[in-house]
Amino acid sequence: MVDATFDDRDGFIWFDGALRPWRDANVHVLTHAMHYASAVFEGMRCYGGKVFALEQHNQRLIESAQILGFKLPWTREQIDAAVNETIAANALVDCYVRPIAWRGSEQMGVSAQRTKPHLAIACWEWGAYFGPEALAKGLRLNIAPWRRPAPYTAPTKSKAAGLYMICTMSKHAAEDAGYNDALMLDWRGQVAEATGANIFFLKDGKLHTPTPDCFLDGITRRTVIGLAKQRGIEIVERVIWPEELENFEQAFLTGSAAEVTPLAEIGPWRFEVGALTRQLAADYSDLVNGRR
Repeated sequence: MVDATFDDRDGFIWFDGALRPWRDANVHVLTHAMHYASAVFEGMRCYGGKVFALEQHNQRLIESAQILGFKLPWTREQIDAAVNETIAANALVDCYVRPIAWRGSEQMGVSAQRTKPHLAIACWEWGAYFGPEALAKGLRLNIAPWRRPAPYTAPTKSKAAGLYMICTMSKHAAEDAGYNDALMLDWRGQVAEATGANIFFLKDGKLHTPTPDCFLDGITRRTVIGLAKQRGIEIVERVIWPEELENFEQAFLTGSAAEVTPLAEIGPWRFEVGALTRQLAADYSDLVNGRR
């Protein structure tokens, strides 16, 4: 299964209200989302048979679709149940879950009023996003060639598929250059996030993180902020400029896929994979696995 492609697997995908065999969960080539990026998605993890922050993720999925101008004909509770049904059908206990909603193929062109909304949910076994070695040593990031757009140029409050085009391009550029990922700046040149995760920095006992005014205020981000506050750590949400990075002691990423992942370097700047980062990673693991 490790080497299986994502189109050729055993198992089931929930598709518009019913489970389908994995290989049969297909869409038409003229699906609006393929041509005009009218799709939104979520990523969540199931630990020990329970999805962490299930309701929050699915509520954001619904709201993301609304921001793009289409309404899902399923309630959040129905989507919650569909996620659990899909996990059970695939006999998984620890896995990654990907719901995606999109406009269909009923109309072709920029206009999409006559398209129907669709929803699919897939899940699969997926360990550490960056692998165990990266978790131990810390990730190496370069600076992305693309920048996060201004909120008046794109629907930045939506987890919209189209916003990830520049993430893929930036991550490819980073990997081609021997890095694990890329740090994305925003349109102003301020620090924003990695290609699929939020970012934190430690300095003098305080955690600094960019204000999420043009990128998602991630569910894992908010969770880690809560865990840090429980330990009495002050959180500073503010504008962060790249030249400040030389003064930070530690840095880490947060996300449903990334969980809490330490950073060793970003471009010319180096960071310690230190005790606080490891502690927050342990706190997060304890929380999602029901140990606290």
